[in-house]
Amino acid sequence: MSWFQKDSAPQHPPDVSVRFGDREPNNFYLSSSANNTGPPPGTDKVDTTHSIPHVNSASLFDKGILRDTLAPSLGLHSGLAVVAWAAARYTNRVEAKDWLWPAGQVVNAWWSAVGRKVYAGLTLSQALNRLSWHERLVLTGVTLWGGRLFYRVSTRSIKRGKDDPRYEEVKKEENFWNTSLFTTFIPEAFFQMLISLPFTAPFRHEGAVLTGYHPIVQMVAVGMFSAGLALESLADYQLDQYKAESGTGIYKEGVWSIVRHPNYLGDALVHLSFITLLYGSDMLAPIELLGPLANYAFLRFFGGDKQKEAHQTRRYSASYPDKMAELERFREEKNAFWPQAQEFANKWLWTVIGLGGLGVAVEEALRTFH
Repeated sequence: MSWFQKDSAPQHPPDVSVRFGDREPNNFYLSSSANNTGPPPGTDKVDTTHSIPHVNSASLFDKGILRDTLAPSLGLHSGLAVVAWAAARYTNRVEAKDWLWPAGQVVNAWWSAVGRKVYAGLTLSQALNRLSWHERLVLTGVTLWGGRLFYRVSTRSIKRGKDDPRYEEVKKEENFWNTSLFTTFIPEAFFQMLISLPFTAPFRHEGAVLTGYHPIVQMVAVGMFSAGLALESLADYQLDQYKAESGTGIYKEGVWSIVRHPNYLGDALVHLSFITLLYGSDMLAPIELLGPLANYAFLRFFGGDKQKEAHQTRRYSASYPDKMAELERFREEKNAFWPQAQEFANKWLWTVIGLGGLGVAVEEALRTFH
């Protein structure tokens, strides 16, 4: 059975009691196959076009979500962080944590959606076939995002042959390696636990599947993901081409003419798309909103563009005054993260929006004919 093929077998046996942690199921959960009056899991042909998606009422303090999702995710990411720290210390390259950033989140998503079921006794095929269409969309999206970013980070790291210049600076701090596990690696594991909530929590609510279908919301989610992934990919490709052609100034063409950090904007759109899809599938719990919020906070205030521009300022002001002046002009002309209103006249913005629309068309075709 193919990945996007309908599964005619029931996804949950009749004796399964559907619970959200220790909470009783909401009206959009499947309590059992005998009581299920909605469409079979994996089927989107349900007339909810004019209805409003539900929101799960699970809170941050619900002991079920803490026990079933947050604690296991933190344990997984912390364990991987220790391994990455050991590898980083052995090789004297802090960027091992950058390899882990996308890889760890993809591993967590696959373990939550499929691995736990295989561990419980199902075959890989059975575990995959139990996923509804929307669950497969979420898992496919996470895999595409994480796989692309992992390839980008790892190939750049291997090609460079040494640590990222940003990390060469921090390694000069006194006693860095003895403290970095708790000041750098474990804190990032905590962020990863929060960021991965939208694509781990839905799979850990035993008996609950994503079966709602709200066409407009789903199209917005798929379009947002497609545009975000396209923006990230174009930003990296165009910057690499510029450097390969011996470009030495601040690159301001292509999608880099939209904002100063289009790759981070694309990443934020991708993560925002996951909760939008959950909302359109009647499976959004408020706690899952922490995912894109934590990702945005990390990109804007802890790592991402803040860290990158701080490094650029230190480096250029010390050794490249002309490039520093160019960077300051760029800051005056373009926003760091969100486009200005005037960018609606930018052809590259419309190119990205068009690629988002193409993603919607592809998903609609796959869903219609699967």
